[in-house]
Amino acid sequence: MNDDERTQRGILDGVRVIDCSIAMAGPFAAQRLGDLGADVIKVEPPQGEWQRYSASGGATGNRINVSFLSLNRNKRSIAIDLKSERGRSVLLELVKSADVFLQNYRPGVAARLGIDYDALRAQRPDIVYASISGYGEDGPYRDRPGQDLLLQAMSGAMLSAGRAGQPPQPAGQYLVDAVTASTAFEGILAALFHRERTGEGQLVTVNMLDAITTLQMQELSVFTVGHVPQVRSAEPHAHVYIRAPYGAFATTDGFIVVAMPSLPELGRAIGEPSFLEMDAEVHGWTHRDEIYRKTAARLKAETTEHWLGLFAGTSIWAGPVYDYERLLNDPQIKHNGTFVEYEHPTEGVVVTPGFPYGFSTTPPRVYRGAPLAGEHTREILASIGLSDNEVDDLVASGAVVEGEPAVLDE
Repeated sequence: MNDDERTQRGILDGVRVIDCSIAMAGPFAAQRLGDLGADVIKVEPPQGEWQRYSASGGATGNRINVSFLSLNRNKRSIAIDLKSERGRSVLLELVKSADVFLQNYRPGVAARLGIDYDALRAQRPDIVYASISGYGEDGPYRDRPGQDLLLQAMSGAMLSAGRAGQPPQPAGQYLVDAVTASTAFEGILAALFHRERTGEGQLVTVNMLDAITTLQMQELSVFTVGHVPQVRSAEPHAHVYIRAPYGAFATTDGFIVVAMPSLPELGRAIGEPSFLEMDAEVHGWTHRDEIYRKTAARLKAETTEHWLGLFAGTSIWAGPVYDYERLLNDPQIKHNGTFVEYEHPTEGVVVTPGFPYGFSTTPPRVYRGAPLAGEHTREILASIGLSDNEVDDLVASGAVVEGEPAVLDE
């Protein structure tokens, strides 16, 4: 890293993160740290992380698939055989220079590999060690697969929207993975702050079940404190705990969303006289299906732009339903700089979502795109004092791999 590059690093410049995670939640959390300037070293198996080679949504890249590309920018890669004694020794040596270690192995795997919290703090006593699991480090479900859809279903979230009697309504994104990543990111930052004040490292544990459950703070409190059960309506209401109308409605040329307006005001705007005498806080609950059907019948008679223009002069909350193309071209998205664009050595021009936060002095940026497997093995090992001959010996033994293999070793 040259002096000019270092002066432009982010708020976490000087923090080294060892990222031994795979799939989405762990890599996404580590990428957030890298976006803020941390030196994130992605530790991969000799053949590279499996997600490099698995198509995402049917999209494939040249040498890196789209999903891996989107979750691993601002990282360097070292390929280590952690099942070998020499490979494990390399990792333990690398940990001595690290501030954060992140893994999302199945419970018990890190201990079997000799890289659990106790083993690593013997090398670096003030290490912040973050462990992500599906259901918890122990307990009756510790060995269950922590997959996003399974956790959405178990959390109760899927029964807070949709029609009664119809299949539950999953989120349109990997919601559990995303909120788990954010939770891990927050936990790591908090632990780093604690270490800055006290000099003490610690173990940070995050599990997907608790992350998606605590995300539903309001909904679950309505049930646990207010004792109101989840009751889905006959019509596709967007949320069981919000009064009607609340959801998406067809127009002549697309869809529009309307969110819990004053019923008399809505009635005047769309020409529905039955709404004029309704109390939103009473009838919005007791006549939910009727309100949906009547709103839907009125809105489907005109275009989305017609209704948005009409509602703009009222207090009614309404907005368009975008596809991804319209999202990318939205003027506010462009103004915010929500997406970043950079040149990748194997994938060409990459356009991807950027950073959800801003800093006036140390803004996040793309320092490098997603690495090739083992691309930085030699560079990283040199940074902890290994000579070229020592690295050559490790490569020859298979304990570490330099460069990316052409195909995944089945």
